[in-house]
Amino acid sequence: MTDTSPATREFEGLTIPAPGTYQLDAAHKVVGFSARHMMVAKVRGTFTEATATITVAEDPLESAVTATIQAASISTGQNDRDNHLRSGDFLETEKYPTLEFASTGVKSHSGNEFVLAGDLTIKGVTRSVDLKVEFEGVGRSPYGFDIFGFSASTEIDREDFGLTWNVALETGGVMVGKKVKIEIEGEAIRQ
Repeated sequence: MTDTSPATREFEGLTIPAPGTYQLDAAHKVVGFSARHMMVAKVRGTFTEATATITVAEDPLESAVTATIQAASISTGQNDRDNHLRSGDFLETEKYPTLEFASTGVKSHSGNEFVLAGDLTIKGVTRSVDLKVEFEGVGRSPYGFDIFGFSASTEIDREDFGLTWNVALETGGVMVGKKVKIEIEGEAIRQ
């Protein structure tokens, strides 16, 4: 008889994954973002190619994450806009092919919500950010893999990373807002 229960443990009332190394499941992830456009609406997009390694520590609050996003995989559904975002005006993907994140520690937690501090590198510039992470649950896939789910979000000022291109509008304001919201949904698989 095959054991169908995932390798888990209890932590402050939560059922969490057993210690180990987990990889972001490419088939079950969304790395998205949104930014203001023309001062009246939001443009949304995704990065279709991203990898992450999550090391769940014996002490869950010492767990760590590293992630790499392929900058050229940016997609907003509009080829001209995507090509502009890949250009030197924004991500300059030929010179800076990846965006990187490396956690530096868990700042706080309450229930299934955690604040994960880390260093985000975009276009060769590294800044500290706080990811608000919601632990979604743990289970075992029909294929026998231990998995867990999570959601994460943060907001950055794109100009802090050297992404300063803009156009002033005749009606006031600018074409592209400074604030960018980053939202991640994913499942991780035990290795």
